Parts: sequence; C-alpha cells; structure tokens
Amino acid sequence: MKPQMSILVAAYNAEQTLPRCLDSLCQQTLQEVEILCVNDCSTDDTLELLRNRAVMDSRIRVLQTPVNSGQAVARNLALKEATSPYVCMVDADDWLSPNALQSALDVFATYPKTDCCVFHLMQHYEDGREEDYGLPVQLEMGEALTGRKAFELCLDKWQLHGLYVTRTAFHQQYPFDTATRLYSDDNTSRIHYLHSREVRACAGVYYYRKHADSMTLGFNLRRFDFMEALLSLKFALKGESLPKEILKRAEGARWMNFIACYRLYLLHQEEISPEDRASLLERFETILHTFRPSQLSRKYRWKPGYWLFLSLRLFDLQQRTYHFFKKASPN
Repeated sequence: MKPQMSILVAAYNAEQTLPRCLDSLCQQTLQEVEILCVNDCSTDDTLELLRNRAVMDSRIRVLQTPVNSGQAVARNLALKEATSPYVCMVDADDWLSPNALQSALDVFATYPKTDCCVFHLMQHYEDGREEDYGLPVQLEMGEALTGRKAFELCLDKWQLHGLYVTRTAFHQQYPFDTATRLYSDDNTSRIHYLHSREVRACAGVYYYRKHADSMTLGFNLRRFDFMEALLSLKFALKGESLPKEILKRAEGARWMNFIACYRLYLLHQEEISPEDRASLLERFETILHTFRPSQLSRKYRWKPGYWLFLSLRLFDLQQRTYHFFKKASPN
C-alpha cells in the first residue's frame, strides 16, 4: 500500500497526549498514510509508547534524534523520510478530525494549482472549551488565495494560521527553519505561502490544544527567541522579489515584536538571573543593530515609545519612560 499522505509528528515527553494524537491519525478515513514519529530524546515513556504503537500499526514509523534538538529539527528528520506526494505536521498534543486528510487530498485533486491546503483550526482549552480560530473570508467561501496574499495575512498577526497540508517535494525544497528551537519554524509557513501558486482550505479540522505549561505561553526565557526567529525570516526574504511595501510591513512586524520582547524583559527583569540578564541585553543590542530607519514605515518615526534608536541606552530610556507614563495614565 503506497501512502498518499505523510504525517510528521515530533514528540518530546508527550506520553500523556500522544495516544489521542495517534488515534486520530490511525483512524483517518484516508487509510493510505505513513505516520513518521520522531522521539526527540524524551525522558518519559514516549519512546516506548511509540514503539508499542508501531507494533500495532505498521503505518507508524519511529525515528530518533541523537540529541534533544527541538521540533523543527525533529520534523526535518521525518520530512527526509516522507515517501508520499503530500505531507503535513501534527503536534504530539494535537489531533485531527477523521476526515481531515481525505478532505485535503480532495482539494488537491480538484484544484491542481493548490500548493497549500489549510485546515480549519479549533483551539481546545484545558477546561473543555473550544474556540474556532477562523479563516479569511475568501477561504471560508471556498475561493483561493494567491501565495503572496496568504503570506501577507500570516505576517499580520497570523490572520491566516500555519496548519495545512502541502506537497512533499515543495516542503522538502523549503524545510523547517531551525534558526531557533522555538518560533523559527513559523517562518516555514510564511515561506510556503509566499511560494504557493494557490492556497485553499479544506473541510478537515485541526484541534490545537492550548495548555498552561506550553512553552509558547506564560513567561519563559525562550520567549525571546522570537527576535532571532524573525531575523532569520528577514534573511530568508532578502533574496525574494517582493515589493518594498511588503518588506516594510515585515520589518514593521519584526520591530513591534522586538519592542514587545523588550517590554516583557522590563516586566520580568527581577525574575531573571544576573548572568541571563547580561546575556539577554547582549542579544537585544545585537538585534537592535539589524534595524534601519529606511526599512521601517514613517509611523515609527513619530509614535512615542516606538522610535528606532540604534543605541540600546537610548532605546531602554524610551521604553522605561513609556512604561512609566503608561502606568501613571488613568486609562
């Protein structure tokens, strides 16, 4: 049985959530699949669970990273092993509706120019609540987005999320960005959309688990990896033939993220050790010097709290002053 779809599952200490994830993949209406599971050096029983499931279902293949490397590296390991025409990723704590993969395959069959087929995204909270993330109106109506339009939408606060099926050869041409352990793999979605001929949606649902101990929620030093991740995207876009307006929007998003990271630092600096604080300030200074006024839109030249100072001391003074007046303001 030749697989028609490859699913990449990176797993680290995921023994509690993997059963539901794997059940949803094994019980797809599309049975011709290969499930490429990568154990990223887990310290719990994840590897044993995966091996047991592989004995029960031959469509599951278990791979192993030599050292704990993060999701992007683990997914790239699986991506190299993919043998089907189409591929998608599913996190080890998430799951799919039974029709998800078949509905995506139907879209590719009906619309040959489609390079990315987006799932409907349902956010599942620990208390059982579910919230529809929503899709751009054009996709909801069954129409296609150009790759550039999809890129712009995911650049602007993820108006288009990054959970989809794509062509395997296309994904292997643009593998996961491994610049940072967290967040840089988001760049891959943006690059995929940018290079797509068409982006469409299918009827399948991706259930995204939102839980309190997620590395992307709450305060954690890894949150500052956003800065290097978006710098990696800047370098990736450098060789693209994009209008200056779009590049400025990308830089504007990166500048806003940099400011948000610095304000996060100011809020939590007392919780950070002196050594980590010194290292973090070095990172801020390095990233700050990658910005240029000419690459940002004019609004950042006049909006208090958002001016570009290439001196970290001046930038720090601006942010502390902004924070002081914001706290003092009755609104």
